[in-house]
Amino acid sequence: MLISRFLVITSAVAAVVLLTAAAQSASSPTLYKAIDLGTFDQNLGEIARGLNSAGEVIGGSASSGSGPRAFLLTNRKFENLRGLPGTDRSIAHATNDVGTVIGSSNTGTALRAFIWTRSGRARDLGTLPGDSGSQAFAINKHNEIVGYSSGARGIEAVLWANGKIHGLGKLREDDYSRAFAINELGEAVGSSGTADRSSAFLWTRQRGMQNLGALPGDTHAVALGINRHTEVIGYSSGPGGTRAFLWTQSGGMQDLGALPGDSYIRALSINDHGDVVGFSGDRAVIWKRNRGVEDINSLIPPGSGFVLSQGVAINDAGTILATGRDDDGHGDGHGDHEVPARIFLLKPVP
Repeated sequence: MLISRFLVITSAVAAVVLLTAAAQSASSPTLYKAIDLGTFDQNLGEIARGLNSAGEVIGGSASSGSGPRAFLLTNRKFENLRGLPGTDRSIAHATNDVGTVIGSSNTGTALRAFIWTRSGRARDLGTLPGDSGSQAFAINKHNEIVGYSSGARGIEAVLWANGKIHGLGKLREDDYSRAFAINELGEAVGSSGTADRSSAFLWTRQRGMQNLGALPGDTHAVALGINRHTEVIGYSSGPGGTRAFLWTQSGGMQDLGALPGDSYIRALSINDHGDVVGFSGDRAVIWKRNRGVEDINSLIPPGSGFVLSQGVAINDAGTILATGRDDDGHGDGHGDHEVPARIFLLKPVP
């Protein structure tokens, strides 16, 4: 249930976050003002998933008397997208700059990928021949969509383009594969592997699926984002914990670093400027070139009344979608299924 829709915090109620202008350079941090988008029931675990260049937010939230439903939150209204007919739960995973939304909807027989446009209802994207289930995770401006298709033969990363579905393959014959992001060039990234080991991958039309590996000493890696410069981000896991990585064609896979003492870190989103957001421990963080990792909570004034726990997405304007909790611990964007979570847009101060 949406408890409050658009609550733009103002200084008059002691909750606004308006900062003085700051120089945006390699030696000076970017500061942010925060817009509180409200408090959402969180029994889905992943309430806010992405935003586009217009600052429109998508995700999934519970509504009274029903399971979680996909939503689109714009500067005009909150829209419940519901999902495919007869679904008992759905979630929106991504939206592009024209407001086309993709996600997953639980039907009577299987979890199915859907696409929603402003001109019509949600439509089933379909599966590979012989499969029964699918999920869609990312969409670009050309309406090219990536995710996976599943059935008796296993799980395979797929691309939906021009009304057709294409299997992207797997790194090894016994692998599963899932694609989680696509850039405007049609390059896709994800993960391929088994329960015992997995690798991040990059897929292009010219080269097919390329193994990006994992960080040294790790056994699993997942690529979650890619920008137009083919810079890839995600996380790598092993006996020592989980680390965020950045992969580039010139430098390979590199550890992005963490806040002191943290061993559970993920990079979740990258924009075309190379800015990356995610989390380190229970704090939302940003990685910018020549600055390393920064706690986003240090870039808003103290006493704001909340703690940001996850940087979910960042667009090319530098606006960050973040989840958080009251500073007394009530509400958490980090997978707490018992209490509501708060969602924020963080806009750079000019």
